[in-house]
Amino acid sequence: MSIMVTLSPALKARLSTPLKIGNFEVNSRVLQSPLSGVTDLVFRRLVRRYAPTSMMYTEMVNATGLHYVKQLPKIMEIDPNERPISIQLFDCRPDFLAEAAQMAVAEGADTVDINMGCPVNKITKNGGGSSLLRQPDVAEAIVRSVVKAVDVPVTVKTRIGWSDKEINAVEFAQRMQDAGAQMLTLHGRTRAQGYNGPARWEWIARVKAVLSIPVIANGDIFSVEAAVRCLEMTGADGVMCSRGTLGYPFLVGEVDHFLKTGEPRTPPSPIERLQCARDHLEMLWDYKGERGIRQARKHMTWYAKGFQDAAELRGKLAVIENLEQGLALIDQAIERLSQYGWQADTVDEPQLVEV
Repeated sequence: MSIMVTLSPALKARLSTPLKIGNFEVNSRVLQSPLSGVTDLVFRRLVRRYAPTSMMYTEMVNATGLHYVKQLPKIMEIDPNERPISIQLFDCRPDFLAEAAQMAVAEGADTVDINMGCPVNKITKNGGGSSLLRQPDVAEAIVRSVVKAVDVPVTVKTRIGWSDKEINAVEFAQRMQDAGAQMLTLHGRTRAQGYNGPARWEWIARVKAVLSIPVIANGDIFSVEAAVRCLEMTGADGVMCSRGTLGYPFLVGEVDHFLKTGEPRTPPSPIERLQCARDHLEMLWDYKGERGIRQARKHMTWYAKGFQDAAELRGKLAVIENLEQGLALIDQAIERLSQYGWQADTVDEPQLVEV
């Protein structure tokens, strides 16, 4: 495999030490982003196979729901052996978030992350996610409240601003640091952009230049090459992989390995990707039963790409009704690839959308 970038001596030296998040150390500068409907315990286990020391994140958890239900949702469940792990929370109420953070720590979270970047309407209309960029006083109160409530590092994930006319990343990040945040992850897009257009890494560089806490770069990290270019351009302390891991839980490990050794990993073949899909399907069934099969449909279609007849396979995997049907389709595809080899699919690949 040919990697089109190299690690400069300066970057290699900068990344050679553990990532320090307050009093907690992580032996990797590559993090798996929290993704709603994706980064459950099963998905994190798959990413962990290839990135044993990287920080994982749960799906974001609604603090209001925790306050009223007083019961941990399944998305908050973590494996005691999957450290380092962070539980991400969202809301606009400092007291509810403080309470939720205490529950997260009791569950075993090494850090607590506050989502201040989600652009989805159902989150922002209730004052959570990226709407907090327009309410810096509330955002600051949230961080102060959570920091006071728990004895683990509190971190923030946000965007560069609400819109092109309201880019306030530098000022907002400074306020989060002053309030006690121990790390900031910055997605290089505005809320108005959603996931459209290129991530503006130059704003990550501007934020990194004024903060003393670690800054993690997020947005358009789809390859080892992109990760290295981003780190060189921004001076960030690490990168967070998001949509590039959909159907490809190998990415975090590939980036981590290259940053540590300067040597690329051989990418998985289509057969190896389908074998991983098979494991994913079985694990979702074991963990969630029939609900896991419904959730598996999108995952399976993300795996089925980059080889001849992948589009046909995607269509069939998108409507599987049970474990046996899904396994049979995958096994048949593996058998065909093993027997006849593979070539790149000429059909357009599905658009990966953060959900």
